[in-house]
Amino acid sequence: MVGPRSPRLLGEFDLLVFDTVVPPDHYLRRVIQCIDFERFRGLMSTRYSPDQGRPSEDSVVMLKLEFLQYHDNLSDRNVMGRAATDMAYRLFLGLPLTVMLAHPSLLSKFRGRLGSQIHSEIFDDLVAQARQLGLVKDRLRLKDATHIIANVAIPSTLRLLAEVREKLLSAAEPYDPLHSEGERVRADVIRQSDEGLSQEDRLVARVEHLTEILLWADELPPPSEPDAAWQKLCAARELAHKVLHDRQNKKDRTVSSQEPDARFGKHGKSFCGFKLDISMDPDSKIITSLGVIPANGDEAANATKLIEHEQDVHGNCVGALSIDSIGFDGQRLAEWCDPLGLDLDVFVPPKVEPPSDYFVAEDFEEDSEQETVTCPAGEKSYRRNRNEKDTGWMYRFRRATCASCPLLSRCMKQLPQDKGRTVTKNDYQAYYDAARSKAKTEEYQQVRKQHPAVERKLWELMVRHGGRRARSRGQPRVLLQQLMTGVVVNVKRIVRLLESNDAEFA
Repeated sequence: MVGPRSPRLLGEFDLLVFDTVVPPDHYLRRVIQCIDFERFRGLMSTRYSPDQGRPSEDSVVMLKLEFLQYHDNLSDRNVMGRAATDMAYRLFLGLPLTVMLAHPSLLSKFRGRLGSQIHSEIFDDLVAQARQLGLVKDRLRLKDATHIIANVAIPSTLRLLAEVREKLLSAAEPYDPLHSEGERVRADVIRQSDEGLSQEDRLVARVEHLTEILLWADELPPPSEPDAAWQKLCAARELAHKVLHDRQNKKDRTVSSQEPDARFGKHGKSFCGFKLDISMDPDSKIITSLGVIPANGDEAANATKLIEHEQDVHGNCVGALSIDSIGFDGQRLAEWCDPLGLDLDVFVPPKVEPPSDYFVAEDFEEDSEQETVTCPAGEKSYRRNRNEKDTGWMYRFRRATCASCPLLSRCMKQLPQDKGRTVTKNDYQAYYDAARSKAKTEEYQQVRKQHPAVERKLWELMVRHGGRRARSRGQPRVLLQQLMTGVVVNVKRIVRLLESNDAEFA
């Protein structure tokens, strides 16, 4: 049940202690003056019953404790312990000296109650406060990503299969305990019988066993009223199917049964975990949108989500986007530049094309109406089909035509045995050409000079506030952590900007 709104008032003795101990320019005093935490109360109240249960701890106090926790990179127990003795913390929380703090476990329950959705709304509402103060501009967004290391030990493939098997048997045990125990016995027999075999043979035996268990588990009849146990079984079956499927699809391989959302990726070097993707206003250095994707996720596609989310929430219209070379993708450039879509002015470093001594695709003239392409020698190709990525038409010339061509030496190094020249005309070539032309302008140079600011912001999130390593498991919880870290960093920036504005007009 929602607790009383303002049940605790600071007395004269409390104020005297705070005025004596906490300096007038202390950072937390400045946060109290600049940020309205009370406006978050309405967002959090939706997760509490209005009339059932016992009165809760003040949600704003709990949110402030979360803020302190992520600001100083503390654990639940440590932030509660420090709030009991640190007078600056007490002043920020608005708690009298005689009031006892809640048990540290309540912070974990509070985070679970709000979830990543309410934390996302709190993050967006803080950006809205900054917009109302005139701090956030819409002329440009700097977008970049960095890696988050998952909170998990990476098991071997054999160990992963064993963990998934045990998770599945434990979930199925309430529905058929005898069969579950029998499969555990069989697993012990397999482990003892294949000790002298090769790693691959041992792996094959365990894959076959897990497949058989899964066939049985998939046929278990659901209860008349699905409960938590059935949901656990469904999740275990889904994980087992994914692990078995990964034997053929290694690009999106499950890393751990304890952290099924984590993936392998590369950011400088290989890592296991997630990516933090942010969009930042270069004028105010405030993060306007934030997301977490798997380590192998599509950063370019997520840039669209970041911009769309910001515009949907705040009703603004972003003018331009600066993104690293990951954004030099025709499909994405079309999404961003489309006047009927995001209509962004995109600044992206073009990928360098190696010089060629032979004719390139641009030297072949395409007639889209006639569905032909004409080579520099004047020969036409009428044979075409879509390429593997479905990003353009692939034209093929007959071998006999190419063999008799006087320009063959300028077209290819050696004529293939079974076909002639193949030319791909990309659907998005105009967007690639526009991006390359823009990269030669002075405006592009000025925008790209601002881009390191977002890299410094990511460094602040990761290094100063412990965002590099995930505190919890599961992508929603990792997102929650990064949202609160983003709130901390944005609050710091808002305070600094307001103080500099006050100094200008003093």
